[in-house]
Amino acid sequence: AGKAIVSRQFVEMTRTRIEGLLAAFPKLMNTGKQHTFVETESVRYVYQPMEKLYMVLITTKNSNILEDLETLRLFSRVIPEYCRALEENEISEHCFDLIFAFDEIVALGYRENVNLAQIRTFTEMDSHEEKVFRAVRETQEREAKAEMRRKAKELQQARRDAERQGKKAPGFGGFGSSAVSGGTTAAMITETIIETEKAKVAPAPARPSGPSKALKLGAKGKEVDNFVDKLKSEGENIMTSVGKRSTEAAKVLAPPVNMESVHMKIEEKISLSCGRDGGLQNMELHGMITLHISDEKFARIRLHVENEDKRGVQLQTHPNVDKKLFTSESQIGLKNPEKPFPINSDVGVLKWRLQTTEESFIPLTINCWPSESGNSCDVNIEYELQEESLELNDVVITIPLPSGVGAPVIGEIDGEYRHDSRRNLLEWCLPVIDAKNKSGSLEFSIAGQPNDFFPVQVSFVSKKNYCNIQV
Repeated sequence: AGKAIVSRQFVEMTRTRIEGLLAAFPKLMNTGKQHTFVETESVRYVYQPMEKLYMVLITTKNSNILEDLETLRLFSRVIPEYCRALEENEISEHCFDLIFAFDEIVALGYRENVNLAQIRTFTEMDSHEEKVFRAVRETQEREAKAEMRRKAKELQQARRDAERQGKKAPGFGGFGSSAVSGGTTAAMITETIIETEKAKVAPAPARPSGPSKALKLGAKGKEVDNFVDKLKSEGENIMTSVGKRSTEAAKVLAPPVNMESVHMKIEEKISLSCGRDGGLQNMELHGMITLHISDEKFARIRLHVENEDKRGVQLQTHPNVDKKLFTSESQIGLKNPEKPFPINSDVGVLKWRLQTTEESFIPLTINCWPSESGNSCDVNIEYELQEESLELNDVVITIPLPSGVGAPVIGEIDGEYRHDSRRNLLEWCLPVIDAKNKSGSLEFSIAGQPNDFFPVQVSFVSKKNYCNIQV
């Protein structure tokens, strides 16, 4: 309608001059002719219709028209990369993305030698240094949080000791959580077991305590809350801070648990990586039993552990646990029978580890088979559950895709898929894999080479243990 939606100048010009040139353009353009350019005494308009809109390039008359047409074509190919539809409001919404992309095509009035894929790479501005900096900062934050928790525990312990008037509670720290390297396949297995000696024992009433003068951890100012609420009202997605004890991941994994006086949690983390042509490179499993007692009556409890694992798991008890009792009778109890387990805190009592390169131990195998046909690649990928006793939930198989070639064409698929065009990933989502539904396949085709579709990554959650260790 003769109105400029997005305009970018690559040489020094006044606003009135640009508005004058653009106002003259609809009058000069004659739709009856087959041309895509119009010339006046001073400038040349090179244009291209795009549905209801026009892409117009205004240059001086002494510029090379063939080059101008090539530049115009590249400008018009950039638009669909950022806008879903060629409409005014969509273009206005993504105007800054478009301007940044335009700046990669022309610099100081001259065309840069770039293609669409390069423009995408430049505008993403992916930086190795930034990744390293972020990784270092995350590590520092984790260390600071660990230190904060340790200090809080010390303060809590000192307060307990003061309350008991000199009676000392046993120093019983939990195990440090074993760091698991996230290989090509990462899995998390969680199981919660509840055992009680008496049905529904009322928890001991909390001691009344006066106003505490200790440091308040994690107290946020009202201004922050107001700011966050404001952002939420504007439709922003707000990530909650990881500093709180219940992280988002924990909320997703653990269903609401019925907490009794004696509560146990069994948790396993599997991390493994396989070669492209099969063969297990490394598989590592870390498991742990955590005990939480909320009633002093059960503070001298013993746990009976049934270990029916045939794979050669290495078990390790906490230093304060009676090792002889565990080896002879498979029971977990404290070395000193006079001392109780700590009340109202999570205590790691037993952990186990399994490291192997034995292929038969893989819980779920993935077979990805890309084959070239002309310019495109046909990819067949299948999964098979090897450990039939397991039931895997929320399985996501992530396949990388080449950039700048559009969306994949899906043939056959078991389950659902998501195409993440921003990160160039295809996510194959399966709600449940078990003995009844132990294998499935996905076929798709897309332009690319066989190497583009590796490494494939898999993640899942299971309610059942991998190692057969029960309480």
